[in-house]
Amino acid sequence: MTALINTGETGLIPITDNEFIQLSELIYQRFGIVLDETKRSLLVGRLHKILRRHGIQTFGDYYAYLLRDRSGKAVSELANQISTNHTYFNREPEHFRFLVTKALPDVVARLRRQKKRDIRVWCAAAATGEEPYLLAMLLMEFFAGDYENWQAGLLATDISAAALARARHGVYAPDQVNKLSVSMRHKYFTMRDDGQYEVVPAVKRDVVFRRFNLMNQSFPFRRPFDIIFCRNVMIYFDKPTKTALAERMFEFTSSGGYLFIGHSETLTRSETPYTYVTPAVYQRCD
Repeated sequence: MTALINTGETGLIPITDNEFIQLSELIYQRFGIVLDETKRSLLVGRLHKILRRHGIQTFGDYYAYLLRDRSGKAVSELANQISTNHTYFNREPEHFRFLVTKALPDVVARLRRQKKRDIRVWCAAAATGEEPYLLAMLLMEFFAGDYENWQAGLLATDISAAALARARHGVYAPDQVNKLSVSMRHKYFTMRDDGQYEVVPAVKRDVVFRRFNLMNQSFPFRRPFDIIFCRNVMIYFDKPTKTALAERMFEFTSSGGYLFIGHSETLTRSETPYTYVTPAVYQRCD
């Protein structure tokens, strides 16, 4: 079976069964993403731009190109093309309500008992920045006038360098921010001359964006996190990959800390040492 795409100038480029298997296995090994036969056309549609850009004639040659590359640029380019970065501000709002009404009060009370003023938050699938920026804004709202007395910065990571570049820019169209309240928009954004909204410097300053692959077998963090958002990522993983990722995240979750995943995702007891709290929210209870 062969999927065909029209590249305009060069006509139709076929992808053979063997080429699809090779590429899907490489993507699984590098990124944990499972691509079955139903995703064949999607894969071809996204990758043909890379083939045209580099003058590569077949998907077999592209696979060889990926294996030859030692700079990491080819795999990074692949990650940019296959990553799904659909998101918007206040997506799955139940999570943010739980964060400010339950998780943050719980975590902050524990930190105060320990006489600590350093709350650590990780957004592990930052995409184009909407989620981590909102988390930073909610931290500012929660602590209010006491915010400056806390180390409350936020780490935001993603596998896509292109998405992270957009996130650092912090500029969004009106339809991307319209799910936020008017007061939040006025307080944390400035309106540009082109009609777009830009995140204010005070929020940008407190979000650190880094490229990071969740498939790394070891995480480089020195200390655990109190809050981890890893939403709408594990839906692309098979059970062994999801289980291994949950175990690595558990290792870097502080005692009493929380993990938020997407509402379309679940972790069973056999897949995670976390304790279920409420739909798509888990806690490290030890």
